[in-house]
Amino acid sequence: MEPLDNRDPLFPPPNETADLPLPNLTPRHQELIPTPCGPIKPWSELSSPVKIYFCVTILSLLSVIGLTTETLFRQTHEDFTISLIQLIGVVFCVYYVTRGILQENRQELIVFVLSILLVMFRSIVNFTVVPAEQKPNVLARFILILLVGSFDVICAIILIHSQSMMAFRVGGALESLQSQYFMLNLCFSMLTFDLQAQLCLCALLLASLNEITLLNSIILAIGVFWACLKVTVGIIAILKELKPLVWIFLSQNVPEVANLVYLLYMVIRDRGKEPSQALEAAVIIGSCISVAIKSVLFWALLHVYRSFGQGLRERMFSSYGRIDS
Repeated sequence: MEPLDNRDPLFPPPNETADLPLPNLTPRHQELIPTPCGPIKPWSELSSPVKIYFCVTILSLLSVIGLTTETLFRQTHEDFTISLIQLIGVVFCVYYVTRGILQENRQELIVFVLSILLVMFRSIVNFTVVPAEQKPNVLARFILILLVGSFDVICAIILIHSQSMMAFRVGGALESLQSQYFMLNLCFSMLTFDLQAQLCLCALLLASLNEITLLNSIILAIGVFWACLKVTVGIIAILKELKPLVWIFLSQNVPEVANLVYLLYMVIRDRGKEPSQALEAAVIIGSCISVAIKSVLFWALLHVYRSFGQGLRERMFSSYGRIDS
C-alpha cells in the first residue's frame, strides 16, 4: 500500500515554490504626473502615432498663429476683428489639444475640432473672394491649411471615440469618484471656454464701437482683467475644494454680466451705423453663447461643490504627488 500524501496543495514545500512562476504585478500604466491642473499621462506612455499627431498639430497651430499675426495689422477694420478672434481661438487650441491628449479630455478635443473647422471655413471664404489674378499667390497656403486641418480633425475625432481610462486611473473602481472626476473636468473645461468666449466677445465689442473713447478702453481692459481673474479663482476653488472661494467666484460673475449688458446696450444704441451690422449680430450671438457656457458651468459647479471632501482631491494629487493645502 502506497503512503498517503499529506502535503497541503495551498502551501507547497519551499523547494517546489521556487519553480512556480511569479505573478506579474507590474501596473499596466505608468504613474501619472501631477500638475496644477490635475494629473496627466507621461509623454513616454503615448503611442508613436499619437506623438506624431501631437507634434504635427502643434507645429501647424504655431504656423497659423504666425501667419495670422503677420497679416493682422494689414487688414480692414472688420477683417482685423475676425483675424483677432481667430488668433485667440488658435492660441486656445494649443491648450485644448495638449490637455485633450495628455488628460484624455474629450470635451476639449471636441472644441478643438470645431475651432479647426472654423479656421478652414474662413480660409475657404477668403479664397473664394480673392480676385482671380491673386489666387495663384495664395493657392499653396490655402491647400496646406485644408490638408493639415483635415488631418487634425480626422485624428482628433479618432481620439474622441477611443477608450478613455483617465477617470478609472484617477477615481479607481468607485463609480462615484469617476463621476466626480468627470464633472470636475467638465467644470474646468467650461471655465476655459468661458474665458475664451469673454476675450472674443471683448474683441467683437471693440470692433462694434463707432469711437474708441478712453472710457470704453478702460471698461474693456477691466473686463479682460476681470475675466482672467475670475477664471483663476474658479480653477483654484474647484481644485483645492475651497467652498468660500466658490462663492467669491460666483459673485465675480455679477459685475461681468453687468459689464456685458452695458456694452451690449451701447451696441444696440448705435445700431445701423458703421461698422457693419454683421459685427453687431456677431456680438449678440457671442453673448448668447457666453450665457449658454455660464449656464453649463454653474450646473457643473453645483455638482462639483456637492462632492467636496469625498476623496477626489486626494486621489488626484496625494496619490501622485502633493498639493499644498
